Amino acid sequence: MTTTEPGTTGPSKTGPTFASLDPRDGTVLAEYPIAGPEEVALAVERARAAARWWATQGPRGRREWLLEYKRAISSRAEELAALISAETGKPDEDATLEVMLAVGHLEWAAKNADKVLRRRAVSAGLLMSNQAAYVEYQPYGVVGAIGPWNYPVFTPMGTLSYAMAAGNAVVFKPSELTPGVGVWLAEVWDSLGASQPLIQTITGDGSTGNALCRADVDKLAFTGSAATGRKVMAACAETLTPVVIEGGGKDALLVDKDANLDAAADQAVFGAMGNAGQTCAGVERIYVHQDVRDAFVHKFTAKVKALRPGTSITSSYGPMTLPTQVDVVRRHVKDALARGGKAVVGGEESVGDSVVEPIVLVDVPEDSAAITEETFGPTVVINSVVDLEEAVEKANASSYGLGGAIFTGNRKRGLALAEKLDVGMVSVNAFLAFAGIPALPFGGSGDSGFGRIHGADGLREFARPKAITAQKFTAPLNLMTMTRKPRDVRIVKWMLANVQARM
Repeated sequence: MTTTEPGTTGPSKTGPTFASLDPRDGTVLAEYPIAGPEEVALAVERARAAARWWATQGPRGRREWLLEYKRAISSRAEELAALISAETGKPDEDATLEVMLAVGHLEWAAKNADKVLRRRAVSAGLLMSNQAAYVEYQPYGVVGAIGPWNYPVFTPMGTLSYAMAAGNAVVFKPSELTPGVGVWLAEVWDSLGASQPLIQTITGDGSTGNALCRADVDKLAFTGSAATGRKVMAACAETLTPVVIEGGGKDALLVDKDANLDAAADQAVFGAMGNAGQTCAGVERIYVHQDVRDAFVHKFTAKVKALRPGTSITSSYGPMTLPTQVDVVRRHVKDALARGGKAVVGGEESVGDSVVEPIVLVDVPEDSAAITEETFGPTVVINSVVDLEEAVEKANASSYGLGGAIFTGNRKRGLALAEKLDVGMVSVNAFLAFAGIPALPFGGSGDSGFGRIHGADGLREFARPKAITAQKFTAPLNLMTMTRKPRDVRIVKWMLANVQARM
């Protein structure tokens, strides 16, 4: 068994290491080095040189390199999906879908970066009409990325793809539960024959992530819990390093009385139980109009009971990737039942050592942990409401604000309700559709963090806006001087009273 130096593909047998385990059976997959502050600093230093090389490639060159990277990942998709499955325990089909979504975003970022970030002219306004005005976007230089374990390719590639397309080099610290995926992504880039390591992966535990926060990167993107996100922000604040935080969610799915209940139930099962419920924008709360509550619960529970979780390749979903999350699920279910909630599928007995059977709870008090805290497991709460206005009110009564879904027979009404949800993303008559559309931004507010990945906003997130002016002719009113003419001042006063005051 060998270990790998951060940012390289060569073996190393020195320094502390940690093991990557298959959560399905505890098998040791590989061992990886725990990068310390010196190794992290060296990776950032190499990234600075890579960023300078990347700048010389120009927009067209960067596009071609990234599309070649996309093709390389796609041609080895089965290999990557197998690695994702091994490190997370998720079924191969789910891992393959994750790869497909990730390369779709990489392709969009590569093809649209120049159009979004190139210099563009803007209006200078009446007073400054003698100036040509421009806005352009310049890369930060080196972006640090700390990735999660639940979607170890799709989520961090939302940072890597857009950061690289915006002109940056990236130093990536994957979760200690999925280090192999991160190393694989860097190795595939290196296999393209580029002269610089545009993507470097540094493996390790929380101390490695802490070192990256303090390694003088120009911006840092973090995905994980809100609690860890606060620690990341505190570390980055020491050097005023800007951050992007995606801190999880407690997303709600709303079902109106005129909704297609079969479609709503199907999508709700996917949102609540897919990836063993370990999805930041997954469905953890369902609010159903009281007139169709029983019908929806019947359809939903029938679909849930058909699921077969486990550790085989044919399982509906796999084990909990993070072992300690099992205790969180158990605590939330126990609290909900103690407070008067009822289990219509599963219960406390459904929480195994590593695999959690589906649990569906109803009539759970809104102040219970299963409603207010992120569960991150294959459990969901269904509560009834008198109308969707009440559903929106309850959905918004959360410290999280990531995503949501609304099912209704009236698309116009669905769009109106979507505006009222205090979240960053909403899908009407679908679940998570926004994540699969590269042109749309992804991110939230509150404990779900701030900043955006994906889309034009994701490209701009990893570039600094710069304002530029160029004088076209001498200003008719010369106000930017210490020797203003009384006539010019009189004209300004007249414009304030007779133009600006009346517009």
